Formats: sequence, structure tokens, C-alpha cells
Amino acid sequence: MTLPPLPAIEPEGAIGVITGFIRSQLEQTGFERLVVGLSGGVDSATVAYLAALAVGADNLLAVRMPYRSSASASETDALRVVTALGCRTELVEITPMVDPMLSLIDGSDEATLVRRGNVMARQRMIVLYDRSASFDALVAGTSNKTEALLGYGTLHGDMAAAIAPIGDLYKSQLRAVATALGVPSEILDKPPSADLWEGQTDEGELGASYDDLDRILFALVDRRWTVQRCVAAGLDAALVAWVAQRVARYEFKRQLPPVAKVSLRTPGIDHLYPRRRPGSRRGS
Repeated sequence: MTLPPLPAIEPEGAIGVITGFIRSQLEQTGFERLVVGLSGGVDSATVAYLAALAVGADNLLAVRMPYRSSASASETDALRVVTALGCRTELVEITPMVDPMLSLIDGSDEATLVRRGNVMARQRMIVLYDRSASFDALVAGTSNKTEALLGYGTLHGDMAAAIAPIGDLYKSQLRAVATALGVPSEILDKPPSADLWEGQTDEGELGASYDDLDRILFALVDRRWTVQRCVAAGLDAALVAWVAQRVARYEFKRQLPPVAKVSLRTPGIDHLYPRRRPGSRRGS
């Protein structure tokens, strides 16, 4: 039996759409610059390449934010991107910022590791938004579609951003785009990891490969297949059920907080303005 396909993409066309999106968002919000957190992974590297292509390297600030346990290869790979693009960069060591909080979190079980990782992710976003103010820039997010659908990210951490250039690219599609952009092979070939603790990998945490997850997500979300149809097509029944449950469970991470309506016109419900108006200038 032939399995359902991975989501196809024409990389050059996607690059054109995304760079056009970046330019239009900057124009409509009145900004000219972008800040991105550069981890040395394929997601942030791809966003950096797209940002530099869209607005020019001089208008991009890539912030490297290691913790003391971060792999040295992550810093090496982040610098590969900076060198290739010729963009501005800054190193901000987050260890002295997060260690006081981490000292209050005891244990070594998986849940504790996730809590500790969340602290790091949120501290990095504090740094990015501070730098966005000093650099007069918008924060470009680095979360992809696979992660967003699975809720595999930290609210107010790596999921926070002013714009999400790769938010509609599945991980398998993102790799094709990264290859077309010329992202270094050292970054493309290494196992995806948030580098939040030693030995951590995305696929190890998720319990499945990104290709397997993307096949299922593409069938469930884009093609609107039922769980039963996915299983009948040869996809693993237990994994399909897990993915479907997780997509539903983490919907709250993909939406703004609901508002309890008590007045005639409520922000976010019936008092709505376009998020971005040409010529407007709002905070980043």
C-alpha cells in the first residue's frame, strides 16, 4: 500500500510569497527592520535567510541566546548563518537570567525538563522583544506549521512573534525551502532540536519522525480526512489518533485568549479594526 503523500511545495514560489508577505507587513506597520532569535537550527536559519532576502541584511538583527548547557555546535551553526548573510548579530547569554528561576524548579522527570525549557524559551523572548525596541524592529517568529498544529512550542516563548513567516510551512516543506535558500548543509543535516537540555531532540520528544507527522497532519488538516480514512490509507492508527487528539487539545495555543463579554462592544469580538492599517505605527 502506498502511503498518503507528504505536503508538496514549490520552494521558489514559496520564497516569493513569504518575502512579499514580510515586506507588506513591515510597510503596513511602519517598520523597516526585523529581529530574529538565531539558534543554529533550520527553522531560525530559514527565517533569517528569508528576512535578509526581504529587507536586506543591514535591516536584520540576529540574536544568539545560548544557555550554559547549549551545544557548542549550535553557536557554530548560528555564526555560519551570520557570516553567510552578513547581517547584524548580538550574543546575549541567558544563563544568569534564568538560573534564579530554575533553582526553584526541582526534579529531573520529563515534566520538570519541560518546565525548565519553558523558562528558557520565555527568557529568550524577553530578550528579543527588548532588542526589538532598541533596534526599532518587529520580531520575526520561527515556529513552523507542524509545531503550531501539534502545540509543540512555548506560549509567550518561541511561539510569540509579531509576524510568522514560516507558520504555514510544514517541517518537510521548510526543509525544501531552506535548501533552495542555501542554508548550510551542516544545519540541514543535523537532528532538529530546541537545545533546551542535553540530548534533547524534537523527534525524540514527539515520538515520531517529522515526515510521519507531516503525512498525517497534511491528511487531517489540509485534505480534511477523517481519522478512519487516514488509517484506511495505511497510516499508523495509534499515531493518527495521537496527532488528531493533540491538534484539538492545543487549539488554545493558536488563538488569542477568549474575552468574557459584558459590554456593548468588546475588544476582539465586535470592536474590531484591521490589525495592520497602511500608514499606522503600532508597538512591536
